[in-house]
Order: sequence, then structure tokens, then C-alpha cells
Amino acid sequence: MKNLTNQKIEFGRVNTLKVIRLVDFGVYLDGGESGDILMPKRYVPDGIREGDSVDVFVYIDSEDRPVATTEKPYAMAGEFAFLAVKSVSRFGAFLDWGVAKDLLVPYSEQLTRMEEGKSYVVYIYYDARSKRMVATERYGSFLDNLLPKYEKGEAVQVLVSQRTPLGYRAIINNKHTGMIYASEVGSKLRIGQQLKAYILKVRDDDKIDLTLTPLGYDKVGDLKQVIIRRLQENGGRMRVGDKTDPETIKFAFGCSKKAFKMTIGTLYKQGIINIDNDGITLLQ
Repeated sequence: MKNLTNQKIEFGRVNTLKVIRLVDFGVYLDGGESGDILMPKRYVPDGIREGDSVDVFVYIDSEDRPVATTEKPYAMAGEFAFLAVKSVSRFGAFLDWGVAKDLLVPYSEQLTRMEEGKSYVVYIYYDARSKRMVATERYGSFLDNLLPKYEKGEAVQVLVSQRTPLGYRAIINNKHTGMIYASEVGSKLRIGQQLKAYILKVRDDDKIDLTLTPLGYDKVGDLKQVIIRRLQENGGRMRVGDKTDPETIKFAFGCSKKAFKMTIGTLYKQGIINIDNDGITLLQ
């Protein structure tokens, strides 16, 4: 078995820890430099024994002690997330992040005063100075300031973080920010929405332009073949059209709603498909 005794705990993340003793109220895990860490009884897997290793999420409780749990948070330290405010106190706002102790956003880390019931894009981290798990809206310093090495057309995961006059800012792979221009969006995106996007361009000023459409489908001719093939696979008819939501279209055809509408219009004019209120039908 791997010796985990001298490992350093990553607070706010999943760690693999060794069980060192069982007690009535839970088990103690070997936290290495951080000492013994309690996993309360309600989180202990059935049949666990001394010497076993277990994957646990480690965070700091209300008494500033490290605690282990098998609960999975909505996001971990080092990640961005869109989280709801459960309560507000004189210390700041407390966010629901999926574990027993809510996540603090001090007032100094808020762009505007957060309100109970509303959700915000934040970055989660362990503050070594205060020895607490915290989140911040002021996350610029946590983004990677090195030149991004993305290839044109590369698929990335993004979190929509802000609406601007030009479109939407988005956080790319928890590392960089990019822009999805309004012209690339078939309908409104939601702040906090997570989706797949594609690198359109890394500009000379290191800013990143994004698109929701795979670059292979830029041309109407490419997308025409995709739509025809999907129709053939579905017996010549699909219940998709002008009123279909963008996410469904993207899932079915891998393109934006704008590109889809333009392409089915072309197919209709060429007599290849028919369009009605319920969907599209292959005629050839």
C-alpha cells in the first residue's frame, strides 16, 4: 500500500487518505502534515477498516478544523462556479456549494453586495492566511496570465461569466477568459451556463475569441450533409425547426441555431427538405 503519511492535504479538493482509527462518531484519517482528520460517522462507507484508503473531500469546518466527507461539492478549490447565496451576515455572503458548511465570500471579495437567493460566478480557493475556504468575485489574479497555447478550432469547456455590449465573456477551462460575440449566439446565453465552445482566434493582444459552432461546420455545404445524414438516420423526419431551443440543435447537429436556420433554408430552396410547424422532412 502506498505510504500517504507525509502527504500534504489539498484543502477544498478530493484527497486519498488512510484510515488510522475507528471511533464511535466516525473515523480518523491520516492527514500527514495537517494531523489526524475526522470523517464524521454519517459519511463513513460501510465496511471500512483501519488501513483502508478512501477518497474524501477535505474542507474547513466552522471551528476552523479540517473535516473529511464523501459528499461531492458543486465545485472545488481552483475552479470557477455559479453558486447561489444561502444567507448574508456581517462577515459576508455564504454560498451553497453542496457540502455541510457553506462557502464564505467576504465583503471585500464581492464586486457588489451579494443578495440572498441570487447566484454569482465565483472562484473558490483555500486562503492560507486565514486558513479558510473562501470564494471571490475578484478572480482576475487567479486566471493564467501566460500566453494561451490554443489551436484554432480546439474544443474547450466554458462558463459564461458576464454579459457585455459585444456579447458574453466566458471562462475557458478554468484558466483564461474569452469572448463569445453576439453574432455567434443564436439566442441569449445564461450567466453561469456551462457549455462546449471552440477557439476561433487567439489575438495578438492574447485575447481569445470563441465560437459555439465547430469550425468544420462554418460552411453551409458541410452542415447540409450533417443535417441530411441525421434525417436519414431518423427515418427522414425530425421535430426540429425555428422554435427549437439552441441547446437541442447543438446536441443534434453540433452547430449554432443561427447556422442551422440558414442551412435548412438553403436545403428548402433546393427542394431537398420540407419545413413545417412541427419540424423538417427529407424529400429526396
